[in-house]
Amino acid sequence: MALKPRYINVNGKLLDLSVPKVMGIINVTPDSFYEGSRFFREEDYLKAAVKMAEDGADILDIGGYSSRPGATDVTLEEEGTRVLKAIRLISRELPDMVISVDTFRADIAKEAVLECGAGIINDISGGEADKEMFHLVEKLNVPYILMHMQGTPRTMQKNPVYDDVVADIIRWFGERIARLQSAGVRDLIFDPGFGFGKTASQNFDLLRRLGDFLIAGVPLLVGVSRKSMIWKTLEIMPEGALNGTTVLNTIALLNGADILRVHDVKEAVQAVKLVQMLRKTEE
Repeated sequence: MALKPRYINVNGKLLDLSVPKVMGIINVTPDSFYEGSRFFREEDYLKAAVKMAEDGADILDIGGYSSRPGATDVTLEEEGTRVLKAIRLISRELPDMVISVDTFRADIAKEAVLECGAGIINDISGGEADKEMFHLVEKLNVPYILMHMQGTPRTMQKNPVYDDVVADIIRWFGERIARLQSAGVRDLIFDPGFGFGKTASQNFDLLRRLGDFLIAGVPLLVGVSRKSMIWKTLEIMPEGALNGTTVLNTIALLNGADILRVHDVKEAVQAVKLVQMLRKTEE
């Protein structure tokens, strides 16, 4: 089994992953699935960013295109208007914060990194939506989060089918990781894509077998925060899914997650601390 790297290089500084990191979600959108993550006004997303930093976030992930199931298209111009200004202002307000741009468009990612202060590219399409994305990542050589999604946000939940969900995704990732690493990309992060073209049963299978993904030899990001695998199973709404999120985040940490992508930073940081204490007793 390949050993995962313990550090990634972000803006010339090493981010230590020996202790799992927490990534806070800031959606500069009016239609993300969880209302509590929508910050469309400047004062709102700046306030949210500062609060997440105070709660212990290591990374802020800023996006301007809702990827909820059935989401409508957003033009390149509209996404740029939403997300680039937010990244610029948040990086100015929090100059030491690691910022990730959540986009599948190479043009947006390029400007976010070169002009606005982003240090990580988070691509929900894993390079499928924009064929220029891999070329950009190779050129910039910034940390790249490669997520698996079957289909598109409009179609991904229409009867997703796998022979074996874990084996199929590992095969998909392996091909892309090999290409990027052979081109010299050093810092890759692997996101199985919970809720993106997977049934609830497939999502829980992914979580149960998360350790199988360690064979890829790259850090693992898990994003289950307030997703339907929680609230539909519990027969509640996303607003009531914090406790369920913490439970699944804890399982993800125990199964090898290096980064938790969350709406609720404080609770995720607490989960990391408790799991780290548990591991210390095993040493």
